[in-house]
Amino acid sequence: MGCFSSKPDDASVLIRRRPASIGEVAVFVPGLRVPEPLELPPPLADSLPRRLTERLAASRDRIANMAAREALAVTKPRRRAATQHGASTSADLVQALEEYLPVILGMAKDGSELEDKIQFAWMNQEDDAEETALPSAWYEVLSVLHMMAMLRLSQANSLLLPKTSLEGYHTKVSEENKRASVEVFLKAAGHLECAMHQVLPRMSPEKRKGLPVDLSEGVLKATCMQALGQAIDVQLGLAIDSPKATLAVKRRLACEMVKCWQQAHESIADIPLLDGWGEKHRLFVKWKHMEAKAAAYYYHGLILDEGNTEKSHRAAVAALQSAEESLRESRAVCEAFHTASPFSRSPTLWGSMKYLHDKIHKDSNCKVRINKDLYSNVDRTHETVPALPDFAVALQPEEYRLPRTDAASAND
Repeated sequence: MGCFSSKPDDASVLIRRRPASIGEVAVFVPGLRVPEPLELPPPLADSLPRRLTERLAASRDRIANMAAREALAVTKPRRRAATQHGASTSADLVQALEEYLPVILGMAKDGSELEDKIQFAWMNQEDDAEETALPSAWYEVLSVLHMMAMLRLSQANSLLLPKTSLEGYHTKVSEENKRASVEVFLKAAGHLECAMHQVLPRMSPEKRKGLPVDLSEGVLKATCMQALGQAIDVQLGLAIDSPKATLAVKRRLACEMVKCWQQAHESIADIPLLDGWGEKHRLFVKWKHMEAKAAAYYYHGLILDEGNTEKSHRAAVAALQSAEESLRESRAVCEAFHTASPFSRSPTLWGSMKYLHDKIHKDSNCKVRINKDLYSNVDRTHETVPALPDFAVALQPEEYRLPRTDAASAND
């Protein structure tokens, strides 16, 4: 039995070159880690079950080729092609990964002598090292779950890019796509939560130290909270469009969104994310965190303004001014995000931000003028910004359970 490897196609060669531009970004996908072809030296290949090595080589090469092409598609979301079955290529790749997982889990199960026999290599995106190779089946499981989550985020990005209407006069995101994106975000969060709680603890401290930044617990946590934060943002947009949604409901959603982005920010604050995907990731989190704060302070200010006291009105003005400041800062960070390499651009405004970009400045100025007339003798230049209410995040990741192991392939 010889060396199992396949010749990388043009796509896998191209993906090593960081793209100059990634087009419109509604959902940030920090690149796509692509598996390197599996190589087994003859002595090792001869010592392993033949059925296992054949399945590993075939499955991994198939995934590597599909992933390389998909990684290029991630950088051009509007050009995503459909397969002959009508499903996106990313959905086919997710299915291939689902079928591959039981094979790897058969090697990683407790007591297996195969857990650290094979060196698995993946190309990185956010780490300084171009690739990371580790002799660990759990590293392979972790990499597969990470890829599944990134594919879900890529699917969500495609769903949330505004499409031109049939009349061709304007672009919009359909309500169907918005609701579908929430489900996709929760699946992405579920994959990442499984990676953090079911896979990372199975790896030894030494091997965890060898993980790339892409798979560090902090980046996994930040990306999980990104998925939840963006799902809540879609929900807020739907609430804004609904005449039945109260200010209290909108404020709660906005405050939950702040909590998600705050946790994302804290999770990657001390991680050495470098130029490129890493820096772009950090800027995206900061941008969305400031947008969430703008929304939360806006709705908090409107609710405070419903009070009948001078104190509540002054607090409302402070909250609305804080919303305006947060929105102004978010615009600056948004510009920094899009100009950071690889270059990107924002799609046409839609959802919560389309509404809030119009309303925050207008309502803030209006409330300031009204309260200035009512309380002209009061100096508000040093008014303390009221604290936002602390709400638990109601939306939770969709639970993902690792499939049963393929014991036959590991023991054959």
